[in-house]
Amino acid sequence: QVQLVESGGGLVQAGGSLRLSCAASGHTFSNYAMGWFRQAPGKEREFVAALSWSGDRAYYAESAKGRFTISRDNAKNTVYLQMNRLKPEDTAVYYCAAAERWSIEVVTTDGMDYWGKGTLVTVSS
Repeated sequence: QVQLVESGGGLVQAGGSLRLSCAASGHTFSNYAMGWFRQAPGKEREFVAALSWSGDRAYYAESAKGRFTISRDNAKNTVYLQMNRLKPEDTAVYYCAAAERWSIEVVTTDGMDYWGKGTLVTVSS
């Protein structure tokens, strides 16, 4: 079992930046692929970015490409999401997730095995 705790959310103006963090505990962090998803009010949870256990392979949603960067520090059991040039449509609860297996399925909610409780990001116009 892996426990995930997100932090770093908050209120930011459009064009600004935020860095989300997700601290993992309970199992060997480096064994897991990690990802970020988000859910806006009234919408389904959607994929944002995912990173392999070694950090050498990544997937990004089209909406995140060029603005967001996922990274991890296995020594700190932490995964990050650096978000730049934020837009009001990025407003959502952001969830950290872990997968026991790296595959294209990590871009789907079904491809993830463990979830954090989320952190709210609000981007004002």
